[in-house]
Amino acid sequence: MSEVCVKVALRVRPLLPLEVIQNHKVCVRIVPDSTQVMVGSDRLFSFDHAFGPTATQDEVYNSCVQPLVETLLRGDNATVFCFGQTGSGKTYTFGGGNLGEKGGIIDRVAENVFSLLGEKKNSDGVETTVRVTYLELYMEELQDLLESHNTDKELFISKNDKGNTVVVGAKEIVVTSAEELLSIVEVGNVLRHINITGMNEHSSRSHTILTLQVVKGFPNSNPSLKSSCSSKLCLVDLAGSERARKGNKGSQHKESAHINRGLLALGNVIRVLADRARNNCNSTHIPYRDSKITRLLQDSLGGTAHTLMVACVSPSHHSVDETVGVLQRAAKARRIRNCPTATSTHTEAD
Repeated sequence: MSEVCVKVALRVRPLLPLEVIQNHKVCVRIVPDSTQVMVGSDRLFSFDHAFGPTATQDEVYNSCVQPLVETLLRGDNATVFCFGQTGSGKTYTFGGGNLGEKGGIIDRVAENVFSLLGEKKNSDGVETTVRVTYLELYMEELQDLLESHNTDKELFISKNDKGNTVVVGAKEIVVTSAEELLSIVEVGNVLRHINITGMNEHSSRSHTILTLQVVKGFPNSNPSLKSSCSSKLCLVDLAGSERARKGNKGSQHKESAHINRGLLALGNVIRVLADRARNNCNSTHIPYRDSKITRLLQDSLGGTAHTLMVACVSPSHHSVDETVGVLQRAAKARRIRNCPTATSTHTEAD
């Protein structure tokens, strides 16, 4: 199996109007004509892609996400996950519910998938079905965003017969268009845990995992046999880290504590995988089981998926410590090696 490294895209948002009024200084800059970012005057980080404050949603998507959609339709698994401090522009980058110019990654993936499927329809005799699941991880509890939270149902993380991570009990919906997919996402977003925090008026207090599974049914000379293969694209929006001193109290403090513990576990997995790649040692224990978010990302980090990490940061000097922390983890993630494998075709009696 050939190895590929996790790809990392860095996106720096513009200063917000309030930050301009309060005289925040820009301390993060993209080095011109490069994929490097400079923090202050002496810290330099390199990534696979780097986008400054003027970068458009189109530029971000076409440069690093669109190739993963092609990977999905070829039959490989892929993951895109957004990582960064609260208020760093993750929600804008990730999107959901806007097919216009400002549409984010989710919107453009939806449009792209069904556009490409439309081009291939009826050309090769393959019947293609797209299934969607939408999950939320809130305070270490999995919840299904495609069903009411009043529904008494248990979700648990497991491995299927191929060794891939699956969530047993998650509701699947078959979608046939970009509009239908985004409508489902919008309904699911209503159930997400959103709150006002010291850093963001609409802060996501949970991680979300939107999974598109593409199932292809192939023609067979024997009509009693059915051949098929499947691949999936996971779009993971990680809740932002936020220091307790920023003003969260009561339930918000508990939410922040759970978010930060999960992100700490993720940081540890990234560090161990990066060290393993650097030292060329495959016997190292990887602490995936320290949190549910790392278990859910096991296929994506050190597993069998093509993975893109989109790291979002603020340019403000007030956030420099948090920004450096994100950049350090993102730089380590680039060293992680995955071993993507083509999805095998299964033939069953009809």
